[in-house]
Amino acid sequence: MENSFKIIPYQPDYKEDFKRINVEWIEKYFKIEEHDLEQLDAPDNITANGGQIFLALVNEEVVGTVALIHDGNQVFELAKMAVSPKAQGLGIGKTLCKTAIQEAKNRDAKRLYLLSNTQLTPALKIYENLGFTEVPIGEILYERTDIKMEYFL
Repeated sequence: MENSFKIIPYQPDYKEDFKRINVEWIEKYFKIEEHDLEQLDAPDNITANGGQIFLALVNEEVVGTVALIHDGNQVFELAKMAVSPKAQGLGIGKTLCKTAIQEAKNRDAKRLYLLSNTQLTPALKIYENLGFTEVPIGEILYERTDIKMEYFL
């Protein structure tokens, strides 16, 4: 796979790609849950409620996604971060995260958080390298969640 990629804001034409990329990684490690489907079947709800989705493209093919879900009071959840196996190792995940962080700053967010799983070592390494720190989990939306991380802007 070619090393050049671009990051673009979500457009409705990419709805199926957003779902495909996320289902691919979730099913590899876990199972699709109801809350996943709420987001994956209706990504326009994320953007309509003050959030944003970014897509990574290689040769016009969607190979990565990340979502910023507005959680009120200048807080966003970083969610649905995924990179297709064929495009991993190109720095796409890190670039998607940096893009989401910058977008949160542009929206005057004070804090980002994410819910993940300790099996996802490459993703956790990206988050840690970008400044996310582990915090107590609290209420969880997914069975697979065993770690919560925060980033203060």
